[in-house]
Amino acid sequence: MQFKVLVADPIAAEGVAFLEKHLQVDVRTGISPEDLPAVVASYDALVVRSETKVTALVLEAGEKLQVVARAGVGVDNIDVETATKRGVLVVNAPLGNTVAAAEHAMALMLALARCVPQADSSIRMGEWTRSRFMGVELNHKSLGIVGLGKVGL
Repeated sequence: MQFKVLVADPIAAEGVAFLEKHLQVDVRTGISPEDLPAVVASYDALVVRSETKVTALVLEAGEKLQVVARAGVGVDNIDVETATKRGVLVVNAPLGNTVAAAEHAMALMLALARCVPQADSSIRMGEWTRSRFMGVELNHKSLGIVGLGKVGL
């Protein structure tokens, strides 16, 4: 019998394709918290992002569960204590979205420097006062991210 994996939240198609090369994979997103315990019972592994809460009830119902994988950094939506007690390995992907997060932070800084959110709001309200949305020119300036974690270092 092949190792069965339930993917309960949307993940990249490449990730699903990789899993499917080696395992039996069912992608079933949008399972309600009430239905998840019954659904997870027949699976060896569960893949989630942040939407699905892996509670003690889910872990207890998943009698075959060996692994809960978080496609992302945080595991705050997984009852790690109960998983550990039940011998279920909890894994995450701490570097999985580092580049995307850094790019997003840079995009937000550029948008703020050039007043993009304010200009967008103005246009949507049928107004346009160009002089209010000149922003700050970034030529000959340094831009960086200061923060904690993988992105701000």
